[in-house]
Amino acid sequence: MTLNAPTGPGLILRNRAVLAPMCQYSVTAKDGIAQAWHQVHLGSRAVGGFGLVFTEATAVSPEGRISDQDTGIWNDAQRDAWAPIVDFIHAHGAAAGIQLAHAGAKASTYPALPAAAGRGTIPVAEGGWTTVAPSVTDVHGLDAPTKMTVEQIRSSLEDWTAAARRADEAGFDIIQLHGAHGYLIHQFLSPLTNQRTDEYGGSFENRTRYAREVIAAVRAVWPAEKVLGIRLSGEDWVSGGWRIADTVRFVRVARELGVSAFDLSSGGIGPFHGPSGPGYQVGLATAVKEALTGTDSFVSAVGMITTAQQAEQLLVSGQADGVSIGRAALVEPYWPAIAARDLGMDREAIPRPPQYFRAGW
Repeated sequence: MTLNAPTGPGLILRNRAVLAPMCQYSVTAKDGIAQAWHQVHLGSRAVGGFGLVFTEATAVSPEGRISDQDTGIWNDAQRDAWAPIVDFIHAHGAAAGIQLAHAGAKASTYPALPAAAGRGTIPVAEGGWTTVAPSVTDVHGLDAPTKMTVEQIRSSLEDWTAAARRADEAGFDIIQLHGAHGYLIHQFLSPLTNQRTDEYGGSFENRTRYAREVIAAVRAVWPAEKVLGIRLSGEDWVSGGWRIADTVRFVRVARELGVSAFDLSSGGIGPFHGPSGPGYQVGLATAVKEALTGTDSFVSAVGMITTAQQAEQLLVSGQADGVSIGRAALVEPYWPAIAARDLGMDREAIPRPPQYFRAGW
């Protein structure tokens, strides 16, 4: 599978299985520097046969972290810690992707771990920080953010571009901008969290302005031969929120700006009111895929895709171009290799390292 880029050959993947970005909350030093855990976590999925391995949401600035134990790429030490992890992923046949993120109003929260010291917002007195957002709302159930000034918005674009440069220097093959799950880009997109009356709020054109500026700023410094992607919440699943029709309209604009890989999730602003069950978000990916027909885009589906047969069916039926595997990959790092076996692939063609040749598969 080849992912399109503005110039050059693009990104060639050995298969259509993508490791979805999943927070690990493992930077115990709270300095944003990836640890041995991240090499083991990401590296084992490369060994397990994934075609593309994404990092967790990696913050473009300290205040953009979801928790104080998230990874970042806002300084050179963080970049240098990512480089050997990227090298290991490459050495085992997978492409390496980084999800760049800013959590906005959903930042400064306790790690979502069983032994975390609390839930919700980390108080400033305990090492937390004041969060920023397009508007002051209480929809997230967290401490109120401060409303970003236009100067802060424009300054934040520099954080995205600096992070993109460092991602290139670390050797990543693809950037995925995190525009989903109620984080900063999504907060600008959704009327539920964007109540501004200036050029960044109100109309569709204005609410999408920040996302468009982030894309343009990153694309300007991200090499033209490399793929730029975005993850979107295709639906807020709330009346008056961001809807699939908005997503379809936006992805056409994003494609014109140089985004060629789209991952479709949903929700993230307020309580989840959407559907559930196996593949419950696949229809969102299909709507985007249909909207981008003829553009050489890569559209991946995510959400309760757990079995090889389920994944293969949505690919051969044309509902999506790729499958992002999340929690199932936490259970089984070798999900792609096992899926290949279960689907009848020749034993010699199953992606696996030479050290494991004696495995029966």
